[in-house]
Amino acid sequence: MTKRPVGLSFLLLALAGTASAQLITIRTLPISVEDQFLIFPSQRAGMAGVGIALPDSLLDPFANPAKGARVRASQFMSAPTFYGVSNGGGGGRTLPLGTFGQYGSWFGGAWAALQQVDAARPSNQIFFDPRTLDVLRSQGSIVDPNGLLNGLDARTHSNQFVFATIGRTLPSAGLSLAGSVSWAGLHAIDGVDLLYTNSMGVRQSGHSMDVRFGALKDLGAGRSIEAVLLYNRFHMTQDATYLDFFWDPGAQQSLQRARVERNLDYTDTWGMHLQFERPLADSVWRLGWIATMNRMSHPKIPNYQVEQIMNIPRDPGDSYAFNLGVGVSKVKDRTTFGLDVIYEPIWSHTWADSPTPVVDILGNTIAPGGMTVENHFRFSNALFRIGVGTDFGGETGRQHALQFGLILRSVSYHMNQFDHVQLSGRKQNESWVEWSPTWGIRLGFTGLDIRYQGRLTNGTGRPGIFQDGRVFVGDAAPTVGGGIIAAPNGPINLTNVQVMTHQFSISLPLR
Repeated sequence: MTKRPVGLSFLLLALAGTASAQLITIRTLPISVEDQFLIFPSQRAGMAGVGIALPDSLLDPFANPAKGARVRASQFMSAPTFYGVSNGGGGGRTLPLGTFGQYGSWFGGAWAALQQVDAARPSNQIFFDPRTLDVLRSQGSIVDPNGLLNGLDARTHSNQFVFATIGRTLPSAGLSLAGSVSWAGLHAIDGVDLLYTNSMGVRQSGHSMDVRFGALKDLGAGRSIEAVLLYNRFHMTQDATYLDFFWDPGAQQSLQRARVERNLDYTDTWGMHLQFERPLADSVWRLGWIATMNRMSHPKIPNYQVEQIMNIPRDPGDSYAFNLGVGVSKVKDRTTFGLDVIYEPIWSHTWADSPTPVVDILGNTIAPGGMTVENHFRFSNALFRIGVGTDFGGETGRQHALQFGLILRSVSYHMNQFDHVQLSGRKQNESWVEWSPTWGIRLGFTGLDIRYQGRLTNGTGRPGIFQDGRVFVGDAAPTVGGGIIAAPNGPINLTNVQVMTHQFSISLPLR
């Protein structure tokens, strides 16, 4: 068992998909993880989400609660979102509702969302012993009266999200302070159902909590600086049902018995984010920069059951991730342009510790709790976003707009693995590029703002499905979540998929 690499999966959700500058996602496999959590409205999503030197009045209060001070009018908002993964890889729908407003020097808001997630639907059909059918049904597997199972877990599952923020402006100091808290009740993380080979169903349950404190300082002359401190906690339980064959002496034949394995996935993240904006000499241009640090602890990691990988239990880890970025923007007449460039260095360390004494090949004993395998990851990632928008129609407040953008994400890492039992090591380098065209349209009316924004993510993958229901991953050890750290056995080989996301948002003043 100690000869195999360690697999680690964890999720940074809540605001991970919509406030990526504050929560940094780690992935060693090209699996898309963001679209499920695009649950908040955005003014710039059609422009690739450029935001270092451009304000986003809809999204900014969710990323930094102190930016709620810039929401001048009380308003009701909703942003129904739909996404789908090609090749039967699943999908989901989210219906959020919320309101933001300002009352004197105080400001705040609340947001709630219901989400449905569709499991990936493989085409396998298998017959089972009637004794196992009740257990399979309790785990969500779809079984007809004849005992035919179609799919690992074909049910639609639901998640719930709530968010609240409150803050205050200190006009004499040019300072705004605010805090926010969000909570998610989770029963479905997209793609997890594919990561337990030959399982008959995976029941998920857990929660996420995100707490933030933000500050925004107006420095005058169009300059501002902001800071965010955050804590994110993710706790998830995954119960996978398997079928084991056993010999029944009475029936004189082999029968099937259901077995449930419980896996825990826990991650705690502490983070700090700084951002500065200022106009350039030409007032139509602005410059901004960001600096972000995340420290992540991973005390509990699932033992995914995937072909060609034997996971090692009791394998914790920790990570340090950074974002260093610069952005420029230009707003002139009815045209808006934005460009963000972000460099993302990350260091991760995962290991396996043994619950019992282990003897290495030289006869030395590794005490209980000692490391048997270590993985060191060094990432050098880059993110490029460029977007343009143009307004047309009537006067300000009744204008329409078109937006277009492109997101390019490069992921590159070096893995150094050492086996303390076999006293051997190996190295591996992996890299890939993801690209996402984006588009959007805004219809502005007196007292009403309607938006549609979409994007198509390319260059990502999912575990494939053979006809007998086995998960295919080539020579890799795949995991899924908002953050993914897995030590692959060889070249990564996943089924290529595309992820299409559509979001419709509406903003309506309350007075």
